[in-house]
This record gives sequence, structure tokens and C-alpha cells, in this order.
Amino acid sequence: MHNQAALLERSLPRDRWELLHLVARQASMLRQPLYLVGGVVRDLLLGGAVKDFDLVVEGDAIKLARALVSRYGGRVTAHTKFGTAKWALPEHLKPAAPAHAALDLISARSEIYKHPAALPTVKPGSIEDDIRRRDFTINALAIRLDEPHFGELRDDLNGMNDLQKRIIRVLYPRSFLDDPTRMYRAVRYEKRYQFKMAADTLALIPAARASIVNLSAQRIRHELDLMLEERQVSSMLARLEELDLLSIIHPALSDFQRSKLAAFKEGELPAHDRNLVWLWWLMHLPMHEIESLNKRLHFNATLLKALLAASALYAGLDSFAGLKPSQTVERLDAYPSAAVEAVHFVVRDKNRKNVFSKYLSEWRHIKPQTTGHDLKKLGVEPGPRYTEILHRLRAAWLDGEVKSGEEEENLLKSIL
Repeated sequence: MHNQAALLERSLPRDRWELLHLVARQASMLRQPLYLVGGVVRDLLLGGAVKDFDLVVEGDAIKLARALVSRYGGRVTAHTKFGTAKWALPEHLKPAAPAHAALDLISARSEIYKHPAALPTVKPGSIEDDIRRRDFTINALAIRLDEPHFGELRDDLNGMNDLQKRIIRVLYPRSFLDDPTRMYRAVRYEKRYQFKMAADTLALIPAARASIVNLSAQRIRHELDLMLEERQVSSMLARLEELDLLSIIHPALSDFQRSKLAAFKEGELPAHDRNLVWLWWLMHLPMHEIESLNKRLHFNATLLKALLAASALYAGLDSFAGLKPSQTVERLDAYPSAAVEAVHFVVRDKNRKNVFSKYLSEWRHIKPQTTGHDLKKLGVEPGPRYTEILHRLRAAWLDGEVKSGEEEENLLKSIL
């Protein structure tokens, strides 16, 4: 239970395991205690995969990084204000995964929050300080790496007990007030790991709820973005609504059950990117509500355009009844493909779903054989006339008016 060296060796890819030992040896030579801290330790102990890790140095992380470069090569990007360094690994140490081509080293630090929802003031500290600045006890576990302590588990705040009992617990009563994003993280961990918030932690939410309004758009949207990448996103958002943590962001988010995303059961979501989940969540809202919500969350331009398009498309589904394929294509071509795909996935009416399926799989790819270059050779002056002719030829293919190159050629002659 107390030494996790064997667990580390089992869980890490060989190249990461060897890199860990290499850094640990250098830290030992400098007499700087070195630790894995936080989520990576939690996931190791839960038996999950380790995607990446940062290393916390009780001392000067920049000094350690420069010593590593001096001995093994690579280069250091240092941030002296924060006591952090990124070691870009030399070629002979780079792992197979490009995402692991650099290693972050962080000096242990303490944090002070000057007022609720403020970004913390950071200063150098001990490993104990660094552990106590974490959000939950299950993220306050550390594994020491320097010799002769390699693999020793440090559990200052009884995090192992909470991990075994599947409990999410904050470290101190003002935790949610200091950083309201922790309430969203607590829900994310609850549903991802099938844990429960401790009763005393849950009881802190009502008093901290009002401080959410002080969060910047970037901070609150970042927490939602992370949630929307999870497989259990529907249950997470339902839990946020249960705790009254959505409407405080914006009134438009007050009724999650109305959204298309709420209809997805656990594990039902197909492979997706985050933007698609935003569309499933918000497409039922009128465009003016999405525009209002954007003032709070500051969506990027691509996502905002897709949200507004999905809203308009979903609201206007009835208007597609009785259209020719060419008319359907003309209308759907005006929307971002992400919006069309999002609406297609949630449409339940068989006829409408079939129309969207045909558009996505077939119709949108149909083009006439004639090109602008062909028209130029036929003496057509470049300009709007090109577009009109090519549009007419494409419509003829879509609507079955022409079915071969010869028939297209005859239609083109009649047009000219």
C-alpha cells in the first residue's frame, strides 16, 4: 500500500518509466525531492491509464531542468515567475507518442486566494503546501521519486481512504468559494468514476453558488468544455442541473431536460468531438438565446456559427417537407456541415432523417461533369452566368433530370 514502485512499473509505458528514473536520478544528485502529484496518482491507484504527468520538485524545478539538459541534451523553456520549466526532450529520449515529446517540471508552491473566484497568488512552497492547494483529497496524493524514496506514497489528507470509499471531498470549507470551478470538477469526477460527494462537501455548494457569477467566461467555459468531452456528459449536466449549477451560468441553461443531449442514455453517445456535443446541448434554443449565452461564455467564431445554424435548422425542420433534392441541397449547403450532422443525428422522423442521410452521404457530393474551364472554352464570359449554369446542371443531376454525361451535354446545349 505504501510503496507504489511496482504499480508505476506496471502502469507506465517502458519509455516513460525509464524517463521517470532518469529524472529521479538527477533530482537525487541535486538533493531535490521529486514527486508525482494529483490526478496521475489518483488514476494509477484506480488502475486507469496514465496519459501524461507533470513532476513536482520540492526546490528549484528550473535548476533541475537545466541540469537534465546539460547531461542529456534537449532544451529548456523556463518561466521564472511561476518556477516552472518545460524540458523539450532530445531525440534519443523522445517517446513514440508525439504528445510526450516534452516534460513539465513544476516547483512546489502554495496558493492564496485574495477574494472568492480570484485567480490564486502563487509563491514557492513545500510539498506539503503543494498538496494542500489541491482541490480534493483524492487529488492530494503524491508518490515520491528520488532515491532512496522511489515509490513512497504520501497521503497527508487521507485521500487513499476517500479513494477506496469512492468519495469526493474538498480539503477545507472555503474551497468552493475560493475556486467555484471546483464544483463543476466535483460533478465531473463523481460521474466519471461513479463516486459520490461527501455530505459535508455537498453542503458547501449552496453558499458558494453565487460566486460563480464572478468567474470569467474562459474559466467557466473551460470546465464545460472538459465535461463535454466525457462519455458521461449527459449525466454530468443532469447532475449540475440538480445542484442548480447551470442556471447560475445563464438562464438559457436552466432546463437541461429540454435539450437533445438529455435524451442520450449513459454510453449512448457516438464517437464525437466537443463542438458536436455543444450543438446537441443547445440546438433547441432560439437563436437570440444562443446569442445571449455567447455574451456569457464567449464561444469561438466557428462554434458560434454552428450553434446559430443548428438552432435555425432544427427550428425549420418542417419547411423541408416536399422539397426536391436540389432544393434540399441548396438549403443545406448554406449551413456548416457540423450543424447538419448534429441535427441529422437527433431527428426522429423517418422521412426527414432519410433526407438528411441522403444529403450527407450522397447528395452534397454530386457535381456536374462540366466545369468552369469547359464553359470558358465554349465562349461563356466569366461571371455570375458560370454559377447559374453549373447550378442548373447540378440540380438536374440531383433531381434525376439527367443521368449521363450525354444527357448533361444536351441540357448544356439547350441552356446555351
